[in-house]
Amino acid sequence: MKVLLVDDEVELVSAMAERLGFRDVDADWTDNGESAMEMADKTAYDVAVLDMKMPRLNGLDLMERLAEKHPGMKFIFLSGHGSESDFKAGCAAGCNYLIKPIQLEELVALIHKVAA
Repeated sequence: MKVLLVDDEVELVSAMAERLGFRDVDADWTDNGESAMEMADKTAYDVAVLDMKMPRLNGLDLMERLAEKHPGMKFIFLSGHGSESDFKAGCAAGCNYLIKPIQLEELVALIHKVAA
């Protein structure tokens, strides 16, 4: 399984990728949506974990672009802004998401769930 992590918090996303690697989850990371699009064109990712709020290209817009080019890709959102109910209201039915700060074991479990 190959996972793409996209979050503008570089320290967070790089540490997340490293720790996922310790749990046998092969993850690449980037801090912006444009780079994520380029990476997805070169590598077949099973799951993308996207921060909802990023400069220039937010998580929902990035998901739409990735899903159009890579229809088999699954998505998980990370949100650190607003309440859980606000996030649910703004997210389409069936979204998979975690509220920051996340517990790594929850992320690993959700990655395996959406990839199944």
